[in-house]
This record gives sequence, structure tokens and C-alpha cells, in this order.
Amino acid sequence: MLSRTADHLFWMARYTERAENTARMLDVNYQTSLLPQSAEVAEQGWWAMLDISELTQAYDHKYGLLHRDDVIDFMVRDMTNPSSIMSCLRAARENARAVRGSLTTEVWETINTTWLDVQRMIADGELRDDPSRFFEWVKFRSHLARGVQFGTMLKDDAFHFMRLGTFLERADNTARILDVKFQASGRDDSDPNREQNDFYHWAAVLRSVSGFEVYRKIYRAVITPQRVAELLVLRPDMPRSLVSSMDEVVAILALVSNQQSSETERQAGKLHADLKYARIDDIFAVGLHAYLTSFLERIGDLGNGISRDFLVPLQAA
Repeated sequence: MLSRTADHLFWMARYTERAENTARMLDVNYQTSLLPQSAEVAEQGWWAMLDISELTQAYDHKYGLLHRDDVIDFMVRDMTNPSSIMSCLRAARENARAVRGSLTTEVWETINTTWLDVQRMIADGELRDDPSRFFEWVKFRSHLARGVQFGTMLKDDAFHFMRLGTFLERADNTARILDVKFQASGRDDSDPNREQNDFYHWAAVLRSVSGFEVYRKIYRAVITPQRVAELLVLRPDMPRSLVSSMDEVVAILALVSNQQSSETERQAGKLHADLKYARIDDIFAVGLHAYLTSFLERIGDLGNGISRDFLVPLQAA
């Protein structure tokens, strides 16, 4: 497959997944901001989300003071923010248009319709009227795009590069969501409603990754931060966990490997092995934030390796 075609397919999938995960991160922050808490704690949650998304400086330059509605606007509809939902959906559509001949009609129509519909929804004020409903719609359209790809695409290199982009982006974003919420979960121990608020906080985190029912099925017990982390980092049967995403990345790299990709495959395999054989007690002994920061650095290096070995070099792109 031509590297430029592979590049468009890879980034089409990454941008679609990124829009979904940005919606998930915004939704959990929006839901937890409605819980009884001090203004300072609520503000820390929004700053943490901007920080882990590496958007603090850009937001601060544009808005200065932090306000929930401004953060949502910046992360959803601001086209100067390349990671906003609107920017991601437009980029996914443009990448799909560039390789229209490599996609089935159903895949192209799904991605194109999503871009057309989201513009109408924003213009009609649906984000302002009901943010959670809008975020659910974004997640649904991402689910639909993946389902149509799986149900209509030939399982060739085009399909593999789309899947590779999806799972690499998913691993990155699950780590970010988890890190954001663990940083924001520190509350005043003197709070008489601490236990009740913690339940709603972690339940919202689980729902943000479609994991609430999964958690109940596996643990059948009270929601604790350590178990939430174990589910989202180490459980291979949890679809959005880090190890599950890396299962897919390693398998796909083996299918598309070429003469220059051995080092990238080695990096992926080592990261996968470190997750597969890790224990949650050891991760917490190191510190979850430090562990996730290291993971994000390694997944970034892996993405650079994939671009170098298979796609259009980042400088040229």
C-alpha cells in the first residue's frame, strides 16, 4: 500500500477515535462538575483535563479565566484547537475524502454525514441545550463508523491501518482519561459526603469508558480507585483498557510489518509485555500518575515509529 494512502486511513481512524474520546473526557468532567463540591475542586478538574490534553497554554492565551462553558466550547467547537471535536471530525472527513477510492460507500457516507450533521447541531445550539446528549451522539457516530468499517471493508492493509490508528489513539486517550480523573479525585477528607461523592465520581469515570456494567460484573463490590485502575489498565477483556488496546496494536503490526519496522515492533512488544505482566499493586507503588505519564511518552514514541516506518513522515505531512 502507498504510504500516503496508509497515512490518510490511519489518521482518519485516529481523528474519529480522538473525537469520541474527547467527548468521553468532557462528559465525565461535566457530570462530575454537577456533584456537590467546592468551586476550587471543580476548577481543578477542568484544569487537569486541559493539562493532560496539552491545551492549557492555548486555552489560557485565548480565555484567561477558567469557566466550564468556555472549556467545553474550546474543546468542542473551536476550530483553532486542532484537538477539538469539530476539528477532529473535519480532519477525519478530509482524510477520508483523500482516499475515497480505498473506502466502501458506506464508510465514506458515515464519515461525511457525521461532519455535515455536527455542523448543523452546533448551529442549532444542541451543545448548549444538552451537553451530555451531544457527547453521546459523538460517541454513537464513532461506534457507527467502526461498525461500518468492520462490516463492509475488505480485511486488507487499508482495514489494518484504520484499526491500527483506532487502537493507538484509544490507548493514548484511555490513559489520559484515567490520569485526569485520578488527579482530580483528591478531595477534602473532612468532607462529610466524601464516600458518597467518591462513588458518583468513579461511577462517572467508568461510564465515560463504557465500563460501569463491566466493573459490576467483574468485581461485584464497591467501586474503589485501585479496581478502576486495574480494569482500565490491566484487564485484557475490557475493550478500552490499555493492555487490550496494545493487544490489537501488536497483532496489527505483525500483519503489516515491513523490512524497516522491526524496531517499532520491538517497542510495541515491550510495552505490551510490560502491561501484560504488571500488577496493580506494583503500579500504585510507583505511583499511577508517574506510570501513566511514562506510558503516554512511550505510546507517543510508538506513534512516531509507525509514522516513520509506514506512513508519510511527520515533517512532510
